[in-house]
Amino acid sequence: MAVKNRQKRMGKIPAPFYRVVVMDSRTKRDGRAIEEIGKYHPTQEPSLIEIDMERADYWIGNGAQPTEAVAALITLVREGNVKTKEQGPTKKERYEAAVAAAGKASGSASTPRKAEKRTETVEPPAATEAEAAPPESPGTES
Repeated sequence: MAVKNRQKRMGKIPAPFYRVVVMDSRTKRDGRAIEEIGKYHPTQEPSLIEIDMERADYWIGNGAQPTEAVAALITLVREGNVKTKEQGPTKKERYEAAVAAAGKASGSASTPRKAEKRTETVEPPAATEAEAAPPESPGTES
């Protein structure tokens, strides 16, 4: 069986990404793979390249032939020329920064209208005797 290391295309038409896979050379491009050993996202800036080199070396040692594209990716990973994206703040840190920038405390109102209602302290008028008495049901007179 002729085994190859090649790319399996996935994603949408304008946004492709690839999985680096080991598969029989006779299967179709996006067919069933023997093993997935990495991924490649060319549309990200910088491109994401993750390959399990231990598994890639194992399969190459057992006779799997890498395609030109996969061979180029493997050499990039081996040489260490892969650019990595700098890690930005986490989602929680971004949220806390946005809350601090807005100047909101945890117990404050969520909208300006609610804030106005909380600041107004209007006391309800005293109930009259007619309003305080329970309503009588029709047809029952005492």
